[in-house]
Amino acid sequence: MGRACNAYRRLPAYLFSMMLLTSCVDTVLLPDDKTVDEDFWKTKSDVNQMVMGAYSSMLSSSVMNNLIVWGDYRSDELVPVSSPTSAALTEINAVNIQTTNTYSNWASLYSVINDCNIVLTRAKDVMSIDPSYTEGDYLTDRSQMLALRSLCYFYLVRNFRDVPYSAHAYMNSSEPMNLFQSAPDSVLQLCINDLVEAEQNALDPTAFSDWRKKGLINRDAIQAILADIYLWRASVKHSANDYQQCVAYCDKVIDSKKANYIPKRNETVIKEYPLADGQNAFNELFVTQNADESIFELQYDGTNNSNTALCQNFFKYRNNSSTTGYMKASAIFGTNSTIYVNNNAAKNSDYRFWQNCFGVNSGSESFDVRKMITTTASSTGDPNTRGAYARDERAYDRFAQNYIFYRLSDVMLMKAEAMTQLAENDKDMQLRQAFNIVQYVNSRSIFTNSLSSDSLKWSFYNTKTSMENLVLNERLRELAFEGKRWYDLMRYNYRRVDGIDYTTTLATQSEQGKDFVRNSADMLNLLIRKYTSGGQAAASKMRTEPYLYMPVYQSEMDVNPNLKQNPVYSSGKDYVKNY
Repeated sequence: MGRACNAYRRLPAYLFSMMLLTSCVDTVLLPDDKTVDEDFWKTKSDVNQMVMGAYSSMLSSSVMNNLIVWGDYRSDELVPVSSPTSAALTEINAVNIQTTNTYSNWASLYSVINDCNIVLTRAKDVMSIDPSYTEGDYLTDRSQMLALRSLCYFYLVRNFRDVPYSAHAYMNSSEPMNLFQSAPDSVLQLCINDLVEAEQNALDPTAFSDWRKKGLINRDAIQAILADIYLWRASVKHSANDYQQCVAYCDKVIDSKKANYIPKRNETVIKEYPLADGQNAFNELFVTQNADESIFELQYDGTNNSNTALCQNFFKYRNNSSTTGYMKASAIFGTNSTIYVNNNAAKNSDYRFWQNCFGVNSGSESFDVRKMITTTASSTGDPNTRGAYARDERAYDRFAQNYIFYRLSDVMLMKAEAMTQLAENDKDMQLRQAFNIVQYVNSRSIFTNSLSSDSLKWSFYNTKTSMENLVLNERLRELAFEGKRWYDLMRYNYRRVDGIDYTTTLATQSEQGKDFVRNSADMLNLLIRKYTSGGQAAASKMRTEPYLYMPVYQSEMDVNPNLKQNPVYSSGKDYVKNY
């Protein structure tokens, strides 16, 4: 697979207990084994094992299940299969989420956060014990842990809004852990502060030539996270300054990728952006993996770990005899899809139309996901002559498929989105600059012989409104099933509403008697496209801002008296349906 078979190293047995902890701020159960605290943290190797342990915590099925459901399934990309059924997924699809829904359990991400906090607390003292663990080693380890912790909190904010924040390392179960929730504005600012510090001592993107080049958080990854947070906050607060910060950090990543790119032997023309050619991109990104244009991806090797959640949701839900996963791609990816044929966006000559899903030309209403599932290399040449790819088989276990958090085309499209919002009017040159970026991403996926007829045309997108829609659609075409779409729709929604208060929690607003801001009909109309029936009913249930977020898991509410439920899900300690 082009990477070390034991990515995120195999840890000593007594450390696995720490990796498997829930480590949530209110339900954490930590071992009382003093060996970890007293006899560990003596050598550089000890620190390295715990840093790798924090990354390994991200590999858990609980984390991956949440990332898939939060980022993709709640959007218009995915629908549940008719069999097998999952009560939790059925609730989410019907916008009828209960506080007992397993996907509202945030414990797995707090486990990663606590692993980061432990390293940040203990690693510094090792310098005085083991001279081989230098200040440079410590600072790069600290950089990675600050960034990984910030990434986790960013996911929590985007899915729960009001979350407990702690930089404290919980080392034993007797410590008080009943934290209050913080408003999202303060949590995001703490993340930005940590990432700015992390950037100063970050791993250089060229520090490694093996899997660690993409599997560890380096400077490019930190800057991509910063760009993402600024883009999110800009959309919520309608902040030009935050959009500008997003563009600035995107430019840092793009410039770094350009500077460090080594042209292939057959490349005679220097590319404006170092993206793989469309006929090779799928294979490099999702079959071989750890592609040049990738920035940060979780490393699964299929031997020491397996991406079980991805397999069960998209491919085989139980074992090799399974015929499907728990969810499929929705009809928006099919033959009649408007995302491929509107405003001159190509379909038949776009490699992604054929490669993202199986059977897209079959006339079905939904399709099996192909991206990150197949190990079959895509054919080169005209994708239209290749036709729909048949569903191919791969083993249920040893599912060695990485999960990509950021790659270059994602960052480019973030920049295009921010520049579109910065444009003051339809004549602003930033719109044309944003279009050029989108056109580049789109053109790399179009069969070369069809570029003259099928490439995007500026005449279709020369207004701010049409450019915003183009960026949104291009992100859907390019980043389908990569955990981006729900957050894209949320940003799209926030830009269309006024009166959002990100400085106070929803519970506080409810107690003060404030009316919650109604969600945009534009966003809801996009969301309901995946429903063959009942779409309007689903949209009517998602009428105000709190419905964009998950409830706090009921077991968390039961043990932490300081937590307050998202007001649309409960009254007191009793939960109610999302009517």
